[in-house]
Amino acid sequence: MRIGELSRRSGVPVPTIKYYVRERLLPAGELTSPNQAEYGPGHERRLRLIRVLLEVGGLSLATIGEVLKATDDPAQPVLKVLGAAAKGVTPLEEGESGPELEQAREDVAELLRRRDWQVSEGATAAESLAGVISALRRVGHGGLVDLIEEYADAAESVARVDIGYVQRRVAREDLVESVVVGTVLGEAMFGALRRLAHEDVSFRLYEGPGGGEGEGPRGDWPAGGGAPGGAPDGVEGAGGAGAPGV
Repeated sequence: MRIGELSRRSGVPVPTIKYYVRERLLPAGELTSPNQAEYGPGHERRLRLIRVLLEVGGLSLATIGEVLKATDDPAQPVLKVLGAAAKGVTPLEEGESGPELEQAREDVAELLRRRDWQVSEGATAAESLAGVISALRRVGHGGLVDLIEEYADAAESVARVDIGYVQRRVAREDLVESVVVGTVLGEAMFGALRRLAHEDVSFRLYEGPGGGEGEGPRGDWPAGGGAPGGAPDGVEGAGGAGAPGV
């Protein structure tokens, strides 16, 4: 197909396609004349992946280049390629340092050892979890941290479902795309399901048959999904189960 057809099928403007080619994010088409090139399904698939990384994953073009380089390198194990994609969409946020954070890091390391989770050294998700634990304790909700094993059980179950979805893909580009989409939109989907489940459980507890009518209003858990005694608005709960985090 010509570049105009590629643009129409992919939804990416022609100038942007040319820019991606110049930046080596997209392979050049096969020249059929000095001013004409042919593009194939592989180019369309690559453009779709770039859009997912950019629009869904929120990655910079520089990071996208690194992910695509790993994707195109047959010497790179699939696990490392997926890890690069997942790391790109879970950037490490700057947080406060101090003894509370150091203690939280030790707690996370112990959790990983106790559960025998095989996690790469310096995983950004581990540092993010430490930051959440530190924040929960700082605002007086350390009791939620005491439930971390239950949250970890739930996260492990969700992770098996996530990875099962990823394993249906064959092409490396499709694998990377599913990791990015699953990490971003999968977490949003799980968060919405969690809030719906909170409303159902609170209804059964406070207003359902035998639930002690008048003891508490329906849905008196925070709209953000926190359970009673959980994290206040603006503080991410430690139990946010992730999507494919390889």
